[in-house]
Amino acid sequence: MRARRPREPSTTRVQVKGGAYTDIKELIRLRYAVQEVDAITASKTRNPLSGLLTSHFRGRGIDFAEVRIYQPGDDVRTIDWRVTARTQTPHTKLFQEEKERPVLILVDQSQSMFFGSHVAFKSVVAAEAAALLAWTALDRGDRTGGIVFSQSAHREIRPRRNKHSVLRLLNEIANFNQALHRETPEDLDRAYLVDPLRNLRRVAKHGSTIFIVSDFAGFTDEAVVHFNYLARHNDIVGIHISDSLERDLPDPDLYTITNGEQRARINTADGRNRRLYHDAFSRRLEDTRNIFARAKSPLLELMTHEPVVASLATRYNEYLALER
Repeated sequence: MRARRPREPSTTRVQVKGGAYTDIKELIRLRYAVQEVDAITASKTRNPLSGLLTSHFRGRGIDFAEVRIYQPGDDVRTIDWRVTARTQTPHTKLFQEEKERPVLILVDQSQSMFFGSHVAFKSVVAAEAAALLAWTALDRGDRTGGIVFSQSAHREIRPRRNKHSVLRLLNEIANFNQALHRETPEDLDRAYLVDPLRNLRRVAKHGSTIFIVSDFAGFTDEAVVHFNYLARHNDIVGIHISDSLERDLPDPDLYTITNGEQRARINTADGRNRRLYHDAFSRRLEDTRNIFARAKSPLLELMTHEPVVASLATRYNEYLALER
């Protein structure tokens, strides 16, 4: 009987379709992208996506374990001076990592996300980024949940440490994504980010890791108040989604545009209008960057034409380089 040759590891990269909509099958397939990143980095401890889930707090995420006699090499900052004074022998405190660290992902599927000029809509990129983060958290053994929201509704998935919780989150993302074309003008609310953040204050335990995947068009003053409160007690990572056509007008020409019901013509040849358009986007993005910077939270930026898996890891590594 001939021995079976061992199967060689697959070199096929996980590809996403892009486009205007995603579905649950595409989001489930991103589970294998986590393995792809692990294979590229050779070790889970070096996986940059896993690094996104690591606490940035100093002194949080650990629990007191015991006191023992000080040994050469111990951190002098952990010396227990009360026990040392009582026993006349140096003692130090020992800590262990906190295991209960929920991961919560806020996913924006509002009408402003239903736009894209290259490869995929912003709503699709947000869905894929959220799915990748959810699968990475599950791979690490973290409790994972989140809130999916649009301008007219939101759904909450309590964090659990199992595949069923991640699948529930992905299913809600897919449902909201498929419903985007059914949003009507009377459904639209500029302050739609307020309720998800307010609910998150109720759900999130102190020391949670929170991802907000959005274009932050609904980042009103009230939403920022809730954001700042959450940032005081949790790790927050923002993932800003944008499209190149939001940043700059297309090449100089006369264009016809439509919202599906009405048509208009625009002339992009005017240099002043091009500058004003670019500057308006830059100011909005800079305002968002400043809010995150004041909260000492990273803001990673993804564009619709970029591959989500590689770009998310690259942006995080760029952030770490700046922090150093």
